[in-house]
Amino acid sequence: MNHTKKDIIKNIVSETDISYSEAANIMESFLFLIKSKSKSKAVKISNFGSFSIKKTPERVGRNPKTMVSYIISVLSKLNFKPSNKIKEKIN
Repeated sequence: MNHTKKDIIKNIVSETDISYSEAANIMESFLFLIKSKSKSKAVKISNFGSFSIKKTPERVGRNPKTMVSYIISVLSKLNFKPSNKIKEKIN
């Protein structure tokens, strides 16, 4: 099941006594913090998991229609590793 930011914000509003705009600001601030801080080092949240930046290597891509090859450059991706407690709850 996929959750969008709107779904998460609606859940925050229903569980607490704050407005939708305040919950949206909290969500955006949290995401901005994770993105900005994880560029320099891993961001660990106790009993939840850790966020870090992972670099994908340069690789060869191919257009399936024309079979033309091209180079896909190095990319940075945000990586999440759940904690053991989260893994236990999922399984």
